[in-house]
Amino acid sequence: PLRCAVIGLGVGSAHAKAYSECPDARLAAVVDADPKRLEKWSEKVPKEHCYTDYREMLKAEKPDLVSVALPNFLHAPVTIAALKAGAHVLCEKPMAMNVRQAEAMLAAARKARRKLGLNLSFRFTPQARALRELVEDGALGEVYHAYTCWTRRDGFPGFGGWFGQKERSGGGPLIDLGVHRLDLAMWLMGGPRPVTVSGQAHYRIGLPRAKAQGKLFDVEDFAAGFVRFDTGASLVFEASWGGHQADPEEMCTQVLGTQGGLIHRNEGGGYNFVAEYHSERRGHKLAARVSPSRAVQSNPYAEMVRAVLEDRRPLADGEDGLRVQRVLDGLYKSAASGREVRVG
Repeated sequence: PLRCAVIGLGVGSAHAKAYSECPDARLAAVVDADPKRLEKWSEKVPKEHCYTDYREMLKAEKPDLVSVALPNFLHAPVTIAALKAGAHVLCEKPMAMNVRQAEAMLAAARKARRKLGLNLSFRFTPQARALRELVEDGALGEVYHAYTCWTRRDGFPGFGGWFGQKERSGGGPLIDLGVHRLDLAMWLMGGPRPVTVSGQAHYRIGLPRAKAQGKLFDVEDFAAGFVRFDTGASLVFEASWGGHQADPEEMCTQVLGTQGGLIHRNEGGGYNFVAEYHSERRGHKLAARVSPSRAVQSNPYAEMVRAVLEDRRPLADGEDGLRVQRVLDGLYKSAASGREVRVG
């Protein structure tokens, strides 16, 4: 089994749990700056394999696979250190703070001849996997447009934390939530290359609330954009932490092709997802709810373990992360300049 280590036990607790339950992996070490978080894992990982310094862990444990589940500003330096130490890496989203960091991470993975996976988690839902197979089978024909969103009525992270500080997060809901739906949309479109983007960011709700509480907060609370691809296809998107909308949380990705269309969306304002396929035959409208096969796996951690053991490309890798990062960077630049910008 692969010897796996997890750096960061906030979001990383899901990584640690998955590795401890995966038959092809063993949770060899955990790292967190907070000793109280480490104590919670003392039953799974002996005390001598619990660390507060990731550098010490990498040197002492020499793990096969490392999960990097830290605040965004730490993704690049810690991932590169793990790759240089000889480990494969599964990094949380977003890949990095900007394209420059993402390119450095990908270069480090290539130089070390190690795999760099990204936890772009919506790819791993059974519904998305089933829709992707329909795309690969040509069920959509030529894809020409898509719409994707993740918007919240009132879903701000705690004011004063790193999520709301641009120098530590890279931005607000665009880089936090939008990264997921942008990646899912481009993946279901067949992976076209983004060419130009136009974006707008709004600071209407979060800033006044944070100011009233005396807390630091300098990122957008709503972002929207438009992407053009090398295939001639287009994409419209929205991401927000707050807005006066009907549903508490809306997640929807719709892709249109010449032979059919698909939808991946949440149901009931929560995290239960449905998939639909729509088409037309001889003038008859077809609408089908897609029920994924039981054989479709939806565990990003076990998938990364298998990718390493089978020596193949992870379902979401550094190339995918960089593609999304180019769009994110371009949208922020466009919003700041008020102009469409080229990416890639």
